Parts: sequence; structure tokens; C-alpha cells
Amino acid sequence: MIPGEIIVADDGPLLANLQLATLTLAVANTGDRPIQVGSHYHFFETNEALRFDRAAARGFRLNIPAGTAVRFEAGDTKEVELVALAGLREVYGLNAKINGRLDAKPVARLVSDGKKLKSTPRSRS
Repeated sequence: MIPGEIIVADDGPLLANLQLATLTLAVANTGDRPIQVGSHYHFFETNEALRFDRAAARGFRLNIPAGTAVRFEAGDTKEVELVALAGLREVYGLNAKINGRLDAKPVARLVSDGKKLKSTPRSRS
């Protein structure tokens, strides 16, 4: 054995996210440059040039291996599979649309035209 070496069982492919909800969405990049989204980024909070059902994507991330990303070329549309966030289901930072528990009262809403997101202030109690 080499110090730091990791030896994994050779029992076939490793399976992840088996017990978590998934959904498939069509995503269109309406911007003029490529957009790349990492494996653990809260998909709801991605670049607003990406058009998809944001309400459905709340609490989900890309269902791809850790450390990888999906690239959306300008003008292209592709389908992606999302997987539910697990654990405490808290999201902080990113584009500051949630900044708290996902299962609490929603703090972001879609504007009536469905194209832009606006944040609703959270009460500090």
C-alpha cells in the first residue's frame, strides 16, 4: 500500500443519489456567451440568461459527478437531469435568492412575465 492510496472495491460502477428525487428540464441559454454550471450549484440560482422552469428547480442541483460541470453554449437548448439537495437542505450565498432553509417559506418569486427573478426580503426575527 502507498501512503494516501485509495483502494476501491471492483464491484462494478459506483451508484449515487439512488434515494433522491430527480427531474429532467429543458434549459436554453438565451445569452451571447457560454454558461457553465458546476455539479453542486443550486440550479434555481443559475445565471438568468438560462431559461427553464425555475420554480421546479428550487432545491435541486445537476445530477452529475462531483467536481464536474455542464456547459450551455450561447443559443443552445439541452435537457439536464437534476437531483434534490439532501442533508440540512440549506442554501447560502450563490445569488442570494434563498439564504436559508429550502423547506421554509419561499423567499424568491417569479415576476409575472416569468423571465426575471426578484428577491423578497427575509424578516430577521
